[in-house]
Amino acid sequence: MSATKGHVYRLRNEAYVVNHLAAIIPTDRVVPEFLEHSLRVFSPVRLIQDAAYPSVRLSDVATMKIPLPPLAEQRRIAEVLDRAEALRAKRRAALAHLDTLTQSLFLDLFGDPATNPKGFPKRPLASLVRDDDTINYGVVQPGDDLEEGIPLVRVGDLVDGKVRHSELKRIAPSIEAAYKRSRLRGDEILVSCVGSIGVVALADDSVKGFNIARAVARIPLAETTDRIFMAAYLSTDFVQRYFTNELRTVSQPTLNIKQISEATVVLPPIAQQREFTRRVTAVEQLKTAQRVSLAELDALFATLQHRAFRGEL
Repeated sequence: MSATKGHVYRLRNEAYVVNHLAAIIPTDRVVPEFLEHSLRVFSPVRLIQDAAYPSVRLSDVATMKIPLPPLAEQRRIAEVLDRAEALRAKRRAALAHLDTLTQSLFLDLFGDPATNPKGFPKRPLASLVRDDDTINYGVVQPGDDLEEGIPLVRVGDLVDGKVRHSELKRIAPSIEAAYKRSRLRGDEILVSCVGSIGVVALADDSVKGFNIARAVARIPLAETTDRIFMAAYLSTDFVQRYFTNELRTVSQPTLNIKQISEATVVLPPIAQQREFTRRVTAVEQLKTAQRVSLAELDALFATLQHRAFRGEL
């Protein structure tokens, strides 16, 4: 049996699948829910995750050893872990719901930009940037990754509307110095323009002095337009469709600075933009609380698993 990731699924409360390629049907000596949790803890895939193409032979699964307490104890352990997993699922669902709220708030306050039902004025995006700056992208040939280099923001670093720091590449200062115009001040909007098109993130003080890759566009908004409003606007279906329609494909999909600069912005009054930001900030605070709660539940679940299969639960 081959299994690239070793996922475990419950089917009809009686069978399990490891990466959907092999079924494991428990006998009457094993409570199905207990077996599911056991497979997740003791799966042989854990032993081969470093392989280029991880795989699990059927014989590996057949000979794996799991603790087998009495049926009553199996049921008790499974019930405890199921309850903990249910709480984690609720937190994940709550986060997923909150992730959709920003766009819902946007449409509620401003309407669909495609039809502009409230008759807001329209401006090209380039007209909303700082007078002393322009929309641009960054380093074309960044060179090698240097431990003491200048951090470079790439498309993969734009995650959940922010810049993720954990996998930033660092480039030679001599290379970065040639791209001073794309050096971040920490108050820009970033948009991916090569490969994965239209991913939007906000720069902040934590990335001040960093630079961006060729695949990332930097939008230095003037203070007359709210950044959080604009980030949400650029994420709307209306703008995302525009980006897609304007793509130029050479080796991979590419959105040019010209197309980004010419994007039409349906522009509400600044007071309404700031009201939107106030509401989005409240949603972000809720999301932060939910993430903290989910992290605590994940830690609790891991502890319960550890104790359960050591006979300490």
